[in-house]
Amino acid sequence: MIEILQTHFGMPEFRRGQREIISSILEGKDVLAVLPTGGGKSLCYQYPALALNKLVIVVSPLIALMKDQVSSLEKLGIPAGSLHSAQSQAEKKEVFRKMAAGQGFVLYLSPERTQKEGFQGWLKTVDVGLFAVDEAHCVSQWGHDFRAEYSQLKSLKLLKPNVPVLALTASATPFVLNDIARQLGLKSPVKHVHGFYRPNLYYQVEFCEDDDVKLEALRQSLRQNPSGRILIYCGTRKVTEELTQILSGEFSGVDYYHAGLANEKRNSTQEAYSEGKVRILIATNAFGMGIDHPDVRLVVHYQMPANIDSLYQEMGRAGRDGQNSTCILLYAKKDKGLQSFFIQRSEAPAEVQNSRWRALENLIDYCEGSECRHAEILTYYKDSQRLQRCGHCDVCDPSSSRRVQKPVSIVKTVIRKISKRKTAQAPTVLTPDDNRIFEILKLWRREKARELDVPAFVIFSDRTLRHLAQARPKERDQLKDIFGLGEAKIERFGSELLNGPLAEA
Repeated sequence: MIEILQTHFGMPEFRRGQREIISSILEGKDVLAVLPTGGGKSLCYQYPALALNKLVIVVSPLIALMKDQVSSLEKLGIPAGSLHSAQSQAEKKEVFRKMAAGQGFVLYLSPERTQKEGFQGWLKTVDVGLFAVDEAHCVSQWGHDFRAEYSQLKSLKLLKPNVPVLALTASATPFVLNDIARQLGLKSPVKHVHGFYRPNLYYQVEFCEDDDVKLEALRQSLRQNPSGRILIYCGTRKVTEELTQILSGEFSGVDYYHAGLANEKRNSTQEAYSEGKVRILIATNAFGMGIDHPDVRLVVHYQMPANIDSLYQEMGRAGRDGQNSTCILLYAKKDKGLQSFFIQRSEAPAEVQNSRWRALENLIDYCEGSECRHAEILTYYKDSQRLQRCGHCDVCDPSSSRRVQKPVSIVKTVIRKISKRKTAQAPTVLTPDDNRIFEILKLWRREKARELDVPAFVIFSDRTLRHLAQARPKERDQLKDIFGLGEAKIERFGSELLNGPLAEA
């Protein structure tokens, strides 16, 4: 395996998870693989084309991504091509001519093309070694980026039932992976989940009292990162444009990107960012898929995304060169309102909307949590690697030089605003004895999360633990008055809480 890797791809060794994924494919098995952004997913379907000396068909959502990958493979001397709507008939014929040479070939195409009658007829006549579905989370309605055109890809397995299928994504929970397998008709797929731990990334969630505090925290993050590329993610097109106007007068190389721009403007902005003419790009989630820049030193989420999957995927665009980088989410309570609006406006079925509400609550609990950020992410995705403490997040190392510091002027402003509030609105402060119970509850939650192999925030949020520490319920009925405790959680954890950590109160 190493000989092909070194000879054809110029790589000295496999990255984490690649060998295991490729081995399963070469054994003819269907595979569900999760490798994070920058983890080397493309090799997992490019390598089998050479090892099997057969045609590998890759379903990809973006023409630009197809072109980039074909170009990269051709530079390595590996036969490859793509079929898409922007090509002339002559260009398409040339691709088919190259495939007819009978050697290993990587063919990229859109999900729509797989459903064309002519293509399906042709597919029955050729020897295919592998079907690869890239960005496979798009298959599942429970994923964070469902696309209707992906829902028909089960036809590949129906047309060629003995050809293995590789479903690849950068972020998917075990629940979403199972749904992907069902939607694609996979047969007893092997699951490989690797590489979510990014030791060069510093994770930080910074609570911001209001927009003034958030904007100043953003400025501070830019001041602390004077070199390398920077990505700032926003929830709406309007905010990307407003921030660009504000920051352009203070920093050089600032521009914005969103799906509402004309194609020419989007392409020119993306090109300027690639060439370094734009250093600070303010964008919605429309920017990022297929983008691979090694020197992104800072990723800022100026507004909270829809779920942990989106957060992780966008943070993953930082530090692909392995150098230290910072990922910060500027969290404000009102950000939940924007994502709630998006869910309410959606025309998705009720069960999908309910899933999105749960995903949003999970993200909020992650933001407000006090456990190691990296450890929680690894457990959330059921990565093969686990940690107790990473040593490089705002929970494990709050004094790190990589942490974005709140300017003193802003800290004073926040304190002044809090002091002016009515007493009823003031943030609740735990007494020393409350804090003792809170720490006991945190320890119980940590052990329970480890036992159930779920992130701590899935058990209870910090807010729930604080309420428990203050209220100290002694009876089951009293648990109903605690924030975040519904019937299901009371049924599952109530007795254990009352007889365990709360009994020590």
